[in-house]
Amino acid sequence: MGSNSMELLGIEPLELQFPFELKKQISCSMQLTNRTDDYIGFKVKTTSPKKYCVRPNSGIVPPRSTSDVIVTMQAQKEEPLDMQCKDKFLVQSVIVAEGTLPKDITGDLFTKQSGNVVDEVKLKVVYVPPPKPPSPVREGSEEGSSPRPSLSDGSTLNYQEMQTTRESDEAAIKAQKGQEGFTPETSALISKLTEERNSAIQQNNKLREELDLVRRELSKQNDGFSLVVVAVIALLGILLGFIMKR
Repeated sequence: MGSNSMELLGIEPLELQFPFELKKQISCSMQLTNRTDDYIGFKVKTTSPKKYCVRPNSGIVPPRSTSDVIVTMQAQKEEPLDMQCKDKFLVQSVIVAEGTLPKDITGDLFTKQSGNVVDEVKLKVVYVPPPKPPSPVREGSEEGSSPRPSLSDGSTLNYQEMQTTRESDEAAIKAQKGQEGFTPETSALISKLTEERNSAIQQNNKLREELDLVRRELSKQNDGFSLVVVAVIALLGILLGFIMKR
């Protein structure tokens, strides 16, 4: 502070925090608040002028008002040891006459030779870790369940292979438990009856085709039906009826 310990400007924050990242410009801001009825001229200095860009680095804060100052740290090529920073900032302020222009705020106003009462506030620089991005959540995965295979895991399964694998697993489960809850003996009997039914249907269709063929041949004859043909038709009808009853 100055010799009279008078605070001309309220400064927030008193600690400049930079989320440090290599090879990236990082900015933070400070607010200068004038709670007096005077016009206050200010100037911002730093121990590392080549490392930081301050906009504006000097200016005037009107009575009962606030001004923002943006401090930008240039991209750094090396990470500091233990993330510690020794850089400092100094904000100097002085009462100026109404009508003073920003270009009139020079370093001469803040020297002892000027006779002005100068208020000085020192600011520390702190590096903080950058914010972490949210963790990606795999679609469809639940707590306690195994994640689905994906190309990022090195898996070469495509959609059809995954579908085939899933169907094979379901078939294996059904084979162990029996079809639709039946015992293995019941399942075997159902399979056997199903095969017999399919065979009977095939024989029925074959007999129908042969019967239609005989009928077409008979329709071509003009002298009526012979006894042999009638007997064949009757035999086919009997066989067809027997098969249908099965």
